[in-house]
Amino acid sequence: MGQLTDASIVLRLGYQAIRRSGLPTEEILTKAGVALNQMETNERTPLSAQYAFWVAAEEVSRDPDIGLHLGENLPLYRGQVIEHLFISSENFGEGLKRALAYQRLISDAFHAKLVVEDDRCYLTNGEQPWAENLVNRHFSECAMSGILRFFKFITEGRFEPIYIDFNFSKGAFDDEYFRVYECPVSLGQKETRLYFDPSILAYPLWQAEPELLQLHEQLAIEKLQELARYDLVGEVRRAIGSTLESGETTLETVASQVSIPPRRLRTQLSEANTSFQQILSDYRCRLAKKLLANTAESVERIVYLTGFSEPSTFYRAFKRWTNETPVEYRKRKQR
Repeated sequence: MGQLTDASIVLRLGYQAIRRSGLPTEEILTKAGVALNQMETNERTPLSAQYAFWVAAEEVSRDPDIGLHLGENLPLYRGQVIEHLFISSENFGEGLKRALAYQRLISDAFHAKLVVEDDRCYLTNGEQPWAENLVNRHFSECAMSGILRFFKFITEGRFEPIYIDFNFSKGAFDDEYFRVYECPVSLGQKETRLYFDPSILAYPLWQAEPELLQLHEQLAIEKLQELARYDLVGEVRRAIGSTLESGETTLETVASQVSIPPRRLRTQLSEANTSFQQILSDYRCRLAKKLLANTAESVERIVYLTGFSEPSTFYRAFKRWTNETPVEYRKRKQR
């Protein structure tokens, strides 16, 4: 897997929760480095952006329990392929299993699995090495509210949590958790878990549609295949970055690094609507712009760092990318 990412819906739900809570939306997003126009796109966002978002949200709100409280303002999760898969299933248990099979479509941070025992069952996200991380706490508390709200909607209010374990040790007061989740919460546990009565798994879903289910499942499979192609493009970018200075950035050397035969790599990149040359050109362009705008590196040094053998070749490429010479671009960006 390449760079870990969230689906665009995660950012949009967070944005709507901030607005509903009455917090200064633009201030939080600006501090987090998120542009408002990102709300309109369907592009996935790096998981690392979660950290910036939650740090900004806590700082601006001055609320140490911001994840828990933003969760109360999360809109109901609707209109996505996983929701359609879920509600088209015969019962809650079948819908949940299908949703878990495609959970990566929401976030690479989700690794949830269902565990069914004799008198109880639970959802767990497994053991995590970063349990005490601020992001883990806020994201987990916020996501838990979203999950509970969705489960109650799917079951027409029948779903009831028995209790919740969180894998971080510092959190809100017990009565505040109970007010929000309507069940006891334990902190400092090995895993984050949501416990509930296994009888709800057999609850029939009123919107079950076997024919639609097949269509939704096919769409979910296609979406996962898109993500796999997205991963490959990320791997190719990283391989380019590690070979650029050596001047040996070719399809063959990159294919060797990502352990895919060159011909197959070319085909897979074509299926992702791109090519090796396009990714290489985009990488060089972004790197050159960054170095010219933010450093004092000489143009000759930048020629080397971007993997060009001759300054004249770099100048022509840069002019094609920006319609400016490197010197003109630097002067405009650094004035």
